[in-house]
Amino acid sequence: MTGLIDTHCHLDHFSDEEMPGLLDRAKEFGLEGMVTIGTRLSRQSEQKALTRYSRPDLSIWCAIGTHPDHVMEEAPMDADAIVKLAEDPEVVAIGESGLDYFHGAEEVRPTQQASFREHVHAARLTGLPLAIHTRQADEDMASILREETETRGAFPFLLHCFASGPELAKTALELGGYLSFSGIVTFPKCQELRDIAAGVPLERVFVETDSPFLAPVPRRGKRNEPGYTAYTAAVVAQARGMEERAFIEATTANFRRLFTRAH
Repeated sequence: MTGLIDTHCHLDHFSDEEMPGLLDRAKEFGLEGMVTIGTRLSRQSEQKALTRYSRPDLSIWCAIGTHPDHVMEEAPMDADAIVKLAEDPEVVAIGESGLDYFHGAEEVRPTQQASFREHVHAARLTGLPLAIHTRQADEDMASILREETETRGAFPFLLHCFASGPELAKTALELGGYLSFSGIVTFPKCQELRDIAAGVPLERVFVETDSPFLAPVPRRGKRNEPGYTAYTAAVVAQARGMEERAFIEATTANFRRLFTRAH
């Protein structure tokens, strides 16, 4: 059986002492790999260092980027500088970057958008997928994705922890993007999200934890960890009317297709 990939987790939230147990449990849940995601370019070396925990049967890769919540705290960095930082082979993605209008006051939004566009360009230049964070910014996100693709050229991307509406899902898919679903899709009141997950073309869907946040049912309210990707995969497979094994194999094939540097 092809193992699961957690396409989005934050291993920097776990201590060195916690990592061996976390990885042992991930294997027990059937994982074969995970991507630890950066939230500040100034700390990109920390994400790279976490990949040293890779094992022969459990790979750890990383992404580097600045989360929209931190754009005012980080020195601006253009695409060429991001590309330079992404040259190390353990870096398999750019991000996370995007728009967050839930936390970001209106005066911060132009800075978020400018930072996001630099990450987009870095993804275009490197061919590495961009892990996109979007919260309460569906219209602006769709607009920027469309404009960037149509005026400057396509780039590989996924909308991580997808919890937006069907219109943004449609736009992303039309532009060649992927959707990644977190533990939110397992929450009882999130039927619309399960419906969206059920309708995404099989070759464009991922699952993730966003750990240590957003633990899925039946671990909701507890600290999340990469192994719990298995719970989310089971729920999305059920929503799609698929056998869990077939769904897992498809998502892992998707990972290999989009994350071309991961091996």
